[in-house]
Amino acid sequence: MNRQKFIDKFLRCLLILAVLKIIGIFAQLFHQSFWSVVGTLFLFLIIAFIVFFVIIGLKDKEKDAKNSGRKASGGGGTFYLENSLFDRIRSKYEELAQKYVDEKDYLKAAKVYMNLLQDNYRGAKTLEDGGFYNEAAVIYLKKLKNKSEAASCYEKAKQYRKAIDLYKELEQKEKVGDLYIEIHDIKNAHAYYQMVVDDYVNNNQMVKASLIYRKKMETPEAAQQILLKGWEENKDAFNCLNNYFANIFDVKKLENEIQNLYKKTPSDKKNIYLEALKYEFKKDEKLQSTTRNIAYEIIAEKVNTHSEIVNELKHFNPKDEIILKDISRFKTGRNKMFRN
Repeated sequence: MNRQKFIDKFLRCLLILAVLKIIGIFAQLFHQSFWSVVGTLFLFLIIAFIVFFVIIGLKDKEKDAKNSGRKASGGGGTFYLENSLFDRIRSKYEELAQKYVDEKDYLKAAKVYMNLLQDNYRGAKTLEDGGFYNEAAVIYLKKLKNKSEAASCYEKAKQYRKAIDLYKELEQKEKVGDLYIEIHDIKNAHAYYQMVVDDYVNNNQMVKASLIYRKKMETPEAAQQILLKGWEENKDAFNCLNNYFANIFDVKKLENEIQNLYKKTPSDKKNIYLEALKYEFKKDEKLQSTTRNIAYEIIAEKVNTHSEIVNELKHFNPKDEIILKDISRFKTGRNKMFRN
């Protein structure tokens, strides 16, 4: 009996709310277009029909249960019925939202998610998937307090100023620079890119700093200077040197730079220099003589204190089988000397 009363009361309340909602929808005619109001009314009627259908179904089910003599305890039965009712209504809302998504009617689907299922995230995501980026951004920002997603949506909507403001708050400086480029504000773009460079340099990430100069600011000379600084100050020295050489495309200039830089290289960094020379040796036949000669100098200088360095000779004589035998004999003789 309690369950039956609950359904009847719920149905009466639903009808009253439906009438009030319809009156409210018609009242929108004063500040919205006729077809917009008709669309809202149509959506409401579909939803109301679904809810009404679910309740009538439950009512019939309750009557059948009563007639068959299956009675549950009053309080527990009402609780179960309430849960069952709302679960079925929610399921119908989910089906309706998915139906709108399948039909590419993302606005209606988003309304179902947000207004009926109280799921603002799925509502915003549905709007975003449907290309309603401005609308999605507002939901992300106002309802979900998610500045990152909102900024991304504003960017997709080409609302670059709004996106820039949010990315500034998020301290995504490189992204701010990218968007200033989109609106052709080179001065501000470079100002933010320079902030990114400074951050990288302060964290000894010289290669990343050089890439900002080269790729974003289009200043290859500054990129080379920052790599040279990293090499000289021993901040990720090998990668800085390797990238420095890689950015010199004229073979003759590269050969001269390899020679000049070697003359300035202190003894404690020559092993790193030797490692970089392996890559330059393979790059072009015109570089092989220079890189091989410098490699020989470094190996000769270091062999007394680091005998294993003789193994590096094979990298500069890849087709010379004799030198491999010489390396083997040297290592054998060295081992005998230590044993004696």
